[in-house]
Amino acid sequence: MDLFYVLLVLLVATRVFGEAAERLEQPALVGELIAGVALGAVVAKYPGAFPNLIGLERNEVFVTVTDLGMFFLMLFAGVEMQPNKVFQRSGGALAVAVGGMLVPLGLGLGLGWAFLPESPLRPAQALFLGVALAITAVPATVRILADLGKLNTRIGETIVSAAVFDDILSLILLAWLTGIIGAEEPPGLLDFLILSAKIALFFAVTAVVGLFVFPWGGRFMHRLKVHELEMSAMLVGAFAFAVLAEMLNLHFIVGAFIAGLYFGQSTIDEQSYDRVRQTISAMTFGFLAPIFFASIGLELDIAPLLAAPGFVILLILCAFVGKIVGAGLGARAFGFNTRDSAVIGIGMSPRGAVELVIAGIALKAGLFDQGGGVVAHLFSAVILMSVITTVLSPIILSLVFERRNGAK
Repeated sequence: MDLFYVLLVLLVATRVFGEAAERLEQPALVGELIAGVALGAVVAKYPGAFPNLIGLERNEVFVTVTDLGMFFLMLFAGVEMQPNKVFQRSGGALAVAVGGMLVPLGLGLGLGWAFLPESPLRPAQALFLGVALAITAVPATVRILADLGKLNTRIGETIVSAAVFDDILSLILLAWLTGIIGAEEPPGLLDFLILSAKIALFFAVTAVVGLFVFPWGGRFMHRLKVHELEMSAMLVGAFAFAVLAEMLNLHFIVGAFIAGLYFGQSTIDEQSYDRVRQTISAMTFGFLAPIFFASIGLELDIAPLLAAPGFVILLILCAFVGKIVGAGLGARAFGFNTRDSAVIGIGMSPRGAVELVIAGIALKAGLFDQGGGVVAHLFSAVILMSVITTVLSPIILSLVFERRNGAK
């Protein structure tokens, strides 16, 4: 693979489609996803024209670039928000996250039990569907809110905080699923207690570092003369938190978000903070994020829609309904009105990042090797659901926000 050629094609395509989306008053994210879908369709139709774009999802170098896209999206979200805002929204965000996971999980289990043929792997396949529906793609959510200018609103802060809680809760579901797939016996109570202890340890360590080491480092940096040291220090902290997260079996994007969260104007001076924030924003939205979202669009395969249209349509409906009802009820319980609760539910609907990881784990473990029929298209159906929810969510959100603002 010629990496620079691939990045050239993807960056030009995403910028062109992103500009078209903006002119149609839609977030640039929509155009970037569609750019990936369009390129995927062209490559499938004319594989000889773009040989370097074939099999990108299996190329370790390209996957690393897309991982950096997720990393910087979450780092930017953390920098934009402050710890006190997260703590203010923590109660409602946790309720939104729990409701937004339980309802889709139940719908996925029911859908799997209704459509999947009898086999020894049927329980694990149904659980796979439930987990895939339950998880929110945090980077996609962040990009949507940033494009709409709603990241620092009460709704935006609640959605992002809930999505982070959602990511933490998904670790328990993922541990359960992988335990069922890869082990002779499902994980027991002790396994979940160990996982919970690791999560608590991560937040305890990062809180100490963020509250005490970061401000000390900010004061110490004024004595040094290395050019752009603040940016390097920010990345060192973020990479360190990401490494710690992975050492404790958490997703690295949690570490990136928490690092950004503790980086603020109290850590370094206001001028340096603004410069670092602008640099992260430029790196994220000018380069890495478009590549990441185009890579999701490239995964689209319409074969499941042709082979099992009823199942795929129900899967997509369950993806939206589960989040809107589950997350919306959690938001309603914490004082949001019905319209804002629905907005929060829609904001929790995008998938794409963690689902690809889960689907890859299940595929390698042979989860789709038994059952036939719908099972043969289960992997691609989940990818299709992820892409469609991520494409449609910003469109729906922008329309809802427009009507909501007009009503005021």
